[in-house]
Amino acid sequence: LWHAHEMLFGFTAAVITGFMLTAVPGWTGARRVAGLPLAVLLTAWVAGRLVIWFSAFLPAVLVAAIDMLNLPLLAGTVAIGLIKRPAPRNVIFLGLLLILIIANGAVHAEWMQLTDDTASWGLAVAMITTILLIVILGGRVVPAFTRNAMIRRGDKNGYPRSSGLLDKASIASTALVLACYILVLPDWITGTTAGLAAVTNFARWALWRWQSVLHDPIVWSLHLAYVWIPIGMAATAVALLGNWLSHGTALHILAIGAVGGMTLAMMTRAPLGHTGRQLVVIWPVAATYLMIAAAAILRSFGLELLPDYYFPVIFMAGGLWISAFVIFVVVYAPILTGPSLKQHIAD
Repeated sequence: LWHAHEMLFGFTAAVITGFMLTAVPGWTGARRVAGLPLAVLLTAWVAGRLVIWFSAFLPAVLVAAIDMLNLPLLAGTVAIGLIKRPAPRNVIFLGLLLILIIANGAVHAEWMQLTDDTASWGLAVAMITTILLIVILGGRVVPAFTRNAMIRRGDKNGYPRSSGLLDKASIASTALVLACYILVLPDWITGTTAGLAAVTNFARWALWRWQSVLHDPIVWSLHLAYVWIPIGMAATAVALLGNWLSHGTALHILAIGAVGGMTLAMMTRAPLGHTGRQLVVIWPVAATYLMIAAAAILRSFGLELLPDYYFPVIFMAGGLWISAFVIFVVVYAPILTGPSLKQHIAD
């Protein structure tokens, strides 16, 4: 539970915070968050990690109170930014943040012994909420970035297509999966809905011309991350309907492949454009995309196929994950701390 909580409300919450603080000003023209407000958000996040780490020595109420500061502060910051131009397509993210806050509260409620079995519920709800966020945002950025890459290369052999019907169906079906988890509906309903989400998200992704960017890691990394969503949803359907996979396997496919993959894909892309560098990654960075995918395969299917080798599989998967992000730090630390080369390069 500690591991799942910190990967969702520690790692993933930091990713969501960074994305929101970057995206909202771009959506609305609001002033970027910097200085004291940013320091407060950072301090709240770090404090949450510290109290969780030392939770064996601290009152559970204190741990909950401090750990639950970050997301409400983020929601308030996002709300202030969205007031300037509150488009419904962006206001929805406030609702997703509220669900994450409730999910974190459910985990702490069990840890405070106020409830009997709400931690697993909260963690699963947080996982699917994050996937819904990626489904919404992925439909905006993946085909757009693919198209831009094809234009830069002079490739006119059919640009990525977006179907309004498929876009709505993929978002709606994923939202229905989230509703199933929130309402704790029977497995056959949740599994069937997850199967529908797998089909709609795969069909949507298939229109995005992934095959046109196979030579361009900074773009195919986005496609690779997104395709884990239909794979994970299909695995969820199999786990809940046929019991041929464990539910944990399905959630790890989504967590490592989709969340981890999309995080690394965006983290390796944004600093290049914002510092005036070409949108091209060196081969060690390209390798990190495959390392995350390999970690997803090992942690999920490796344990299903080799249950007697639990710790070797876990350590290899974890080692791949850690190595990928170490490579990111080594390569991007000079980029993030050094001067920009020229004007911002638009995606």
